[in-house]
Amino acid sequence: MFALPDAFSDKMKMLMKDEWKAFADAFDAPAHKGIRRNTLKIDEQSFKRLVSFVGTPVPWCRTGYEIDSEIRPGKHVAYYAGLYYVQEPTAMIPAEALSPKPGDMVLDLCAAPGGKTTQLACMLDGEGVIASNELVTSRSKILAENTERMGIVNSVVTSAFPEKLLPAFAGAFNKIQVDAPCSGEGMFRKNPDAAKQWSPERVSACAERQKKLMMTVDKLLACGGEVVYSTCTFSPEENEQVMEAMLETGRYEAVPLELPGIVGRGRPEWTLHGTKAVSLALHVMPHEVPGEGHFIAKFRKTADASNQPPLDGKRSKKTAFVRADKKTIKYLKTFCDETDMAFPQGEILRVGDVLFTPPEGFNTARLSGMRLLRCGIPLAEVKKNRVEPTHTLAMTLSPENFGNVYDTDDDEIAFAYLKGEPLTAPVKGWCLVCWHGFPLGFGKGDGRIIKNHYPKGLRIYKK
Repeated sequence: MFALPDAFSDKMKMLMKDEWKAFADAFDAPAHKGIRRNTLKIDEQSFKRLVSFVGTPVPWCRTGYEIDSEIRPGKHVAYYAGLYYVQEPTAMIPAEALSPKPGDMVLDLCAAPGGKTTQLACMLDGEGVIASNELVTSRSKILAENTERMGIVNSVVTSAFPEKLLPAFAGAFNKIQVDAPCSGEGMFRKNPDAAKQWSPERVSACAERQKKLMMTVDKLLACGGEVVYSTCTFSPEENEQVMEAMLETGRYEAVPLELPGIVGRGRPEWTLHGTKAVSLALHVMPHEVPGEGHFIAKFRKTADASNQPPLDGKRSKKTAFVRADKKTIKYLKTFCDETDMAFPQGEILRVGDVLFTPPEGFNTARLSGMRLLRCGIPLAEVKKNRVEPTHTLAMTLSPENFGNVYDTDDDEIAFAYLKGEPLTAPVKGWCLVCWHGFPLGFGKGDGRIIKNHYPKGLRIYKK
């Protein structure tokens, strides 16, 4: 039997009452695994043809599928081609609840490793902006890599304390996703170490941090905009009571959430003041749904704070965004001509040695002084008298967009490329290496051998 912390068991017995036994027994069941199709790259029919382990559809996410617990989805070529994201089924709920539309200005505030960011990007379908922020440097790099692998063209990835976003982005977003750092009770079954680290003091500390975080969100969200607050924990202090605190400001209304297959609701009896509106939220319990534990609440902002202090407006000028000069543009045009690739639309900017196109309509001046990992599409790195394409560019292309294509249906050849090995083929110049028509990266041929340009940091050593 799974060993739950004693203090946690005592607390949940009191809260769950007659449901306690079913709730506790659920921790002995195996953790659930899932994948979510990348609609930016592949349709459902092609996906099911190429990915043999697609299982039962996830009721609340039309692009999600459960998979067998023995499957290792991160070891399939389709994963490296960015055709799906590996995600536990109930973790797909918050983004479905936010449900942005193409053209929205969206922020995923606590974004690593990138599941919700990539799901939201699919909903935007290349229009609008998906800004993702992750404070922890190592995790922000993983977030940027997942954004790259999935071929997202309209993303901005930063790594900053949430409040540091305010001078640039106060009132800028009409949709915000907040998957708040929490005590992780819903992850006990999936990650037993989370149970060992749990304590009542940790719950209290998380609740205070979450309320502070939502005060920052209040300033980032435009009036009339919507925010989804979610956790992967059960504690009322971090869920119903945070929701209650938001509603008690008088500037938010709860938006009802209804998703297929989800029966658990927020519980007014778990609040401090009996706020009935918390029943409009979803509280996903492992004994009711095939998945882990989550709480999801949605709010609409109805008014700004009347006593909100003005922002000081101070912004560092550390990050230098400059327009690419004519000489560099000429190098890029030469590359496009040689590879039969259309010249990128929009503004061509340069940061250091990297050329990129920002998301359409996005003001890059907002990002001055921030630690930036991604902005739109990094196109190429400037070398002496030439440019060299980025891996990110490869992942946003399709074979129709590039003149020289090496395409293989052979998994062994694809894995050889992913390991960094050269390929034998009568190809000259830059080529787009594809598997079943889906890009894996770039190579450069001399007529006999394709030199491998798959990034060294991404190469695999075991299948």
